[in-house]
Amino acid sequence: MHIRHLDETKRPVLYNGTFRNDKERPITSTAARFSRLRFALLVLAGVYPLITAILYVVFPLTEQWEIWQRTLVTAPLMVAIMIWGLIPGVQKMFRRFLNPAQ
Repeated sequence: MHIRHLDETKRPVLYNGTFRNDKERPITSTAARFSRLRFALLVLAGVYPLITAILYVVFPLTEQWEIWQRTLVTAPLMVAIMIWGLIPGVQKMFRRFLNPAQ
């Protein structure tokens, strides 16, 4: 698709809140659509073995603790690993699977 540029910088012009190549037609693109279902399934596939491994490590070290105390240790560890490891990894490794073309 050829986009006609209206200014000297060769960029599309913003018109009424949307980028357009003329006043009648908005610029169309083949934008990808993010699949929340696929993302949720991939995160679940990563979370299950992760939480299982954390529990195998934490529970023997905290045998005498109450369940809320174990959770107080496990939850922040799990969240940190998900935010800085699991989720960015899933998004990077499965980018095309998560963003299928329309």
